[in-house]
Amino acid sequence: MKKISSWHVGVAAEAFAAAQFARYGIDVSVQYGANQPEYDLIATQGDKMLKISVKGSQDGGWGLTQNYKKGCDYFEATDKWLSNHGKKTIFCLVQFQDVGDDSLPRMYLATPEEIAVELKKSRNGAGDTVLREYHKWNSNSIASGTTDIIPPQWIFTKDRAQFMFDTYA
Repeated sequence: MKKISSWHVGVAAEAFAAAQFARYGIDVSVQYGANQPEYDLIATQGDKMLKISVKGSQDGGWGLTQNYKKGCDYFEATDKWLSNHGKKTIFCLVQFQDVGDDSLPRMYLATPEEIAVELKKSRNGAGDTVLREYHKWNSNSIASGTTDIIPPQWIFTKDRAQFMFDTYA
């Protein structure tokens, strides 16, 4: 698929995320007006509610903590980022890289805490500001010979969505 603007990536990611929740019988509300800083969608199941922060990408990674990096290391930046998210907020990560026009993007559900663990493990434990879906580090890197990969249990399935409601809503 041809690269699209970051605005279009964001709009498409939110639309696919909302559709996937609805597909699983979960009620979803899309924000109207200016974006809230912590979430893009609200998903409800009975009396249970989750705030959903949707992040779209077409390059294989999601830059999450770069705005917190000034004057600190990767671990401190991740901790600052983590402190800005409530207990009922989860992330829906939507990846368009290498996805054909006739295919759905790959989607993942993760808590801020789960993401923080992966960010700190990134680059062979050196940490990073970017969460990568799959990245094999080359010989010029501090992480030479290692691979960063999204945990398979994060794949956005009906069971994963239900787990999020049962555990965090």
